[in-house]
Amino acid sequence: MEIVILPTPADVARKAADAIEQQVRRGPSVLGLATGSTPLGTYEELIARHRDGGLSFGQTQAFLLDEYVGLPTEHPQSYHSVIRDEFTASVDFAADAVHGLNGMATDPEAEAAQYDAAIAAAGGVDIQILGIGTDGHVGFNEPMSSLASRTRIKTLTQQTKEDNARFFDSIDDVPDHVLTQGLGTIRQARHLLLLAMGESKAEAIAAAVEGPLAALCPASVLQLHPHVTVLVDEAAASKLTHQDYYRDTFGRKPEWQGL
Repeated sequence: MEIVILPTPADVARKAADAIEQQVRRGPSVLGLATGSTPLGTYEELIARHRDGGLSFGQTQAFLLDEYVGLPTEHPQSYHSVIRDEFTASVDFAADAVHGLNGMATDPEAEAAQYDAAIAAAGGVDIQILGIGTDGHVGFNEPMSSLASRTRIKTLTQQTKEDNARFFDSIDDVPDHVLTQGLGTIRQARHLLLLAMGESKAEAIAAAVEGPLAALCPASVLQLHPHVTVLVDEAAASKLTHQDYYRDTFGRKPEWQGL
């Protein structure tokens, strides 16, 4: 893992946008997009680079990480709507280039299998953006998820429902079930970009980066991936034991090497 400790959330957003821009400017690319508050700064930075710097997503496809079961695509909290409003509608993705899971599918298992097949048919994900939950979940792979899991239906924990209630009128409106890329699916992306900001994420980051590989912290499985970049601000890094090592090793990495 590359652990990059940055001063502020804005610095995290800029560094993440640098990696994504570098990939997109190489040519046709596939991005894995996450929702939630964590990647918002990165999306705002990419929108600005599209508007002011000519960064084009016209040759880019995108796959969403997850979706609520039971929410139609037009619901304001469906991740189809959220990613459109927060990012994709403000840049130049082709109309059919942004793919998401169908939360209204009558056969969720078939929908999940079809989604994994679609990712494979696109050539796989080049960069997957990830956030991390306070309990160490990535996507909606809650604690005790199979570390080899594929895209599937999952039941949300009470903690995750409480964390996401701020996006709904009440916790009772948060769906109980989701479709999510599995940890095995996520790990097939060529580059994983894990972002975390704020003290509330510090314990989860420490467990994911320095703790044992364990289903209790789903993000710890990323330790097995050959190319993971963890971008954290000072607050999210506050419980890492080896901060000096990360600052010395990754803080001096030549820019030409990218991430």
